[in-house]
Amino acid sequence: MGIFDYAPAPESRAVVDVKPSYDLFIGGEFVPATGGVFKSVNPATEEVLAEIGLASAADVDRAVAAARTAYERTWSRMPGAERGKYLFRIARIIQERARELAVLESIDNGKPIRETRDVDVPLVAAHFFHYAGWADKLEYAGHGPAPRPLGVAAQVIPWNFPLLMLAWKIAPALACGNTVVLKPAETTPLTALLFAEICREADLPAGVVNIVTGAGETGAALVAHPGVDKVAFTGSTAVGRAIARTVAGTDKKLTLELGGKAANIVFDDAPIDQAVEGVIDSIFFNQGQVCCAGSRLLVQESIQDELLDALRRRMATLRLGDPLDKNTDIGAINSAEQLARITELTAAGEAEGAERWSPACELPAQGFWFAPTVFTNVSATHRIAREEIFGPVLSVLTFRTPDEAVAKANNTPYGLSAGVWTEKGSRILSMAKRLRAGVVWANTFNKFDPASPFGGYKESGYGREGGLQGLEAYLDV
Repeated sequence: MGIFDYAPAPESRAVVDVKPSYDLFIGGEFVPATGGVFKSVNPATEEVLAEIGLASAADVDRAVAAARTAYERTWSRMPGAERGKYLFRIARIIQERARELAVLESIDNGKPIRETRDVDVPLVAAHFFHYAGWADKLEYAGHGPAPRPLGVAAQVIPWNFPLLMLAWKIAPALACGNTVVLKPAETTPLTALLFAEICREADLPAGVVNIVTGAGETGAALVAHPGVDKVAFTGSTAVGRAIARTVAGTDKKLTLELGGKAANIVFDDAPIDQAVEGVIDSIFFNQGQVCCAGSRLLVQESIQDELLDALRRRMATLRLGDPLDKNTDIGAINSAEQLARITELTAAGEAEGAERWSPACELPAQGFWFAPTVFTNVSATHRIAREEIFGPVLSVLTFRTPDEAVAKANNTPYGLSAGVWTEKGSRILSMAKRLRAGVVWANTFNKFDPASPFGGYKESGYGREGGLQGLEAYLDV
């Protein structure tokens, strides 16, 4: 170890009790699944963590029935102030068990502990606190004088932010008086099942929250169930299309938060060092496995060389390795399947003529890993400039004028997020108005707040989560 190298600083796993097997959470009880089991794997080591119950269509039916009973007999009849007390209690328990949740999320997902500890879990608690405050004030939220809950909400969440996406969906649904059946991703079910324990600890009435684990068939059965009044999905555009086809022709309310190919636009008057930090955060946060990741860097031609030199120097300092090490910047890719997709798309980038660069980086022998990568000489027609890679891969394009930057940024089927780096406030406002993206960050990136709505245009989905708009998705208004 050199004099300026970091010593290992691993977080202890002892704070987490990973059980050998997990059941479904239905009607306030953990019950065996009838569809068999599947394994949850630590992506950093390929260690099998636990066997998880595979929910069948019959299990989904039981969960929806439990949610319906709880909705009709208890939750929808409860005054908003009382519902808020439960949400406040859940938020406080999340804070009390924050370290346990952060460690479990890291070993099940592969993301660095400094992200789960400092970003994910605090935001999860903040969302429950935020919507707890709204539970008894719904008539003042701008959705009419007497907004009513929808009923039973089916919620399907992805593997990149398992606990945070759970909070984005469950907190507003419960605040509005709905009950939920949630299906976490098959590769990251453990924190959702720990959340089930938190619901019991908070004495949440039985059936208000139900969690069914499984893969695509379980999610499809849940979305198609006739007892469901609302469907909320975050994930790939392809699955979002299938869900929209399933829900079409029914009276189910639907919100979709899908893929993205965000442009991060750096003008020649931007502070270079600050912009480089923002670019690093936009694409290497959570290994780039973020729907709103700034995977396309649009840099003004006059500062291209200066910015790319600074970017490569900064990338060379990123630390890849053990997700539980507090010094780690880049953890493991979530699954072998996702690693294969990243590998295939980066190979296509080289084949199409883009120039690939990664810093010197030793990848662990076990697990699913991919070095931080930047492509230059990228054309707008390249696959790496058009398709969502969902990995630590940055594609760099250039522009000369604001008009060209807007044209290139909007030249994608997606419209989830974008970033603008400039010292001119008027330019920020002008660009934000012209960019077809649900979120536009100015001189920053990947900042989230429970009071701010989030969602997309075009193939990035429809509906909003967060803020007052997030309440509307769970109200009959």
